[in-house]
Amino acid sequence: MQEVFKLEILTPEKRVFEGNVHRAIMPGAKAPFVILHNHAPIISVLQKGKLAWNDSNGEQTLEISSGFVEVNGNRVTACVEL
Repeated sequence: MQEVFKLEILTPEKRVFEGNVHRAIMPGAKAPFVILHNHAPIISVLQKGKLAWNDSNGEQTLEISSGFVEVNGNRVTACVEL
């Protein structure tokens, strides 16, 4: 069984997603990067692109225009503009 972490995706208007995921791919300012269980703590700017994650329903995606992400203790919070 794959290990999971909590992902929350927020916009100024609403919570887009909250749940346990196996992997998340973020469109970082310099390049896309992958977040897995037990990732080191970081805060990163996000640029226009595709935010993707894998949960029990398979791969989900969301097109964003900008934002930032915080990773801390198997909890990932992405605040984005669509």
